[in-house]
Amino acid sequence: MTASRALTARSAWHDVPRHQVRRFAEVALAEAPALAGEIMSEIRREYPHLPVVLDDSGEPMALVGIRRAIEAFVRHLEQADHSAGRPTVPPDVFQEFGRGEGLHGRSLDSLQAIYRMGVRLAWRRFADIGQRVDIPPPAMYELVDAGYEYLDGLVDQSVRGYAEAAARQAGERLRLQRRLMELLLAEHHRGDPADALAERAARIGWPLPGRVAVGVLLRPAREAVAPAVGQEVLLDMEYELPRMVVPEPDAAGRPELLHRALTGWSGAIGPPVPLADAAKSLRWAEAAVRLMVRELLPAGEVLHCTEHTEALVLLQPEELIDDLALRCLAPLTHCGPTHGRRLAETLLAWLETRGGAPEVAARLGVHPQTVRYRLRQIRELWGDEIDDPDRRFELELVLRAQRLRGELGGPRARR
Repeated sequence: MTASRALTARSAWHDVPRHQVRRFAEVALAEAPALAGEIMSEIRREYPHLPVVLDDSGEPMALVGIRRAIEAFVRHLEQADHSAGRPTVPPDVFQEFGRGEGLHGRSLDSLQAIYRMGVRLAWRRFADIGQRVDIPPPAMYELVDAGYEYLDGLVDQSVRGYAEAAARQAGERLRLQRRLMELLLAEHHRGDPADALAERAARIGWPLPGRVAVGVLLRPAREAVAPAVGQEVLLDMEYELPRMVVPEPDAAGRPELLHRALTGWSGAIGPPVPLADAAKSLRWAEAAVRLMVRELLPAGEVLHCTEHTEALVLLQPEELIDDLALRCLAPLTHCGPTHGRRLAETLLAWLETRGGAPEVAARLGVHPQTVRYRLRQIRELWGDEIDDPDRRFELELVLRAQRLRGELGGPRARR
């Protein structure tokens, strides 16, 4: 039932003579300060933990708000036509109540309970006044509905204030969190950053962990909400490639939580490192994401760098690997593309298995006699250098890198 329905239309209150309505309002307004004080005392008794905030005149803001709310309700009641809509609620006071609950991290439950208590106490006083000025009982019963409708208006104002405080706090926390992440992920620190880290972490209630892993995310093709990684994981969506700092990444339940939260996202999480080395974890995650963009690492999921160490080590220093390949694989230059590739695949299989023709043939899926023929050619091309441990290491290094790029086939070639 709305306020306009409670005190308008064809109601028992409409039938009350105007002089009785005015008399009721006069008495109620006169007793409003005492009623407000009674409600305030009961609130203090039931909720002694609530802080008392004073206004500029030194009067409790809650007492002022209660008195003004009572007066607004009674004046609305006194209007000759009981004009539509709720009585005008003093918005600043009740928004401030909701704002205070939000800023102190409390829910609105206790505030709404206080409002309901106030309505009950007010109704008892109004019922007593109604008897004194001979207001008919049916009209007083309708007044109960109007009172609870008025309560909804007070709650609405408090909810607005609460939402404003929550938004302000969320924005402030994001700002402080970003400053913490900037310091944490900085490559070079001026002086000892430990005190600054501790201070910034304390301001957002983030316990400093012993180890962290830093993640870099690729935004989905379609706009998506931020992944629900939880308060313990620092997440900054303002970067072109969002970043996150995962505390104690191997803690019980943490991998499962991240897996669920990051479903539908892709990116990479760097290796776990001591807190002071967070920038190193970030570097590896960024490197992995670059390889994902080039389709050299699987896309469509969030990878862990520790599971792709070979690719990250071999595909990162491309210029060095390419230069080494030119020197190490020079003997294949005149073999032709197809034959040279087959010899390279055979050489890599031999270096990895350290076995004879049967083992290499099984690895490549060809006949052992074919492998023997190729191995003889390899020995002719490289001569005694093929027996040198350092040269074999370099050859395996460049051939593995080529396989990771998809330039060679084999059992672990990129698909």
